[in-house]
Amino acid sequence: MIKAFQKLLILAILSSFLPLSAFAAQIFITNYPSEANAKVFVTKYQSEANCIVYDTQYSSDNEPGVWFYTKYKSDARAVIYYTQYKSEADLIVYFTKYKSDARCRY
Repeated sequence: MIKAFQKLLILAILSSFLPLSAFAAQIFITNYPSEANAKVFVTKYQSEANCIVYDTQYSSDNEPGVWFYTKYKSDARAVIYYTQYKSEADLIVYFTKYKSDARCRY
């Protein structure tokens, strides 16, 4: 029950990032799982994903599921760790080529 609540909370944080804000989700990638807010697994199949993510080069994009990677942890709203194992993941993402496809399912 607690694990399900944590996943829901992580999804809410990573997908919304204050929709009234004018900035994309600010994401920092860490090499240490203990530092991360979420462990993320990247899938090859869109149907498996909790979130369909579009990787942007512009921090001003403000669509749900649009991620902007920051260079500094202090600039990020979320710190993620990419895991190789789906069973360890808090969030399963699929990267899309099209910003219009970006979204998160709860």
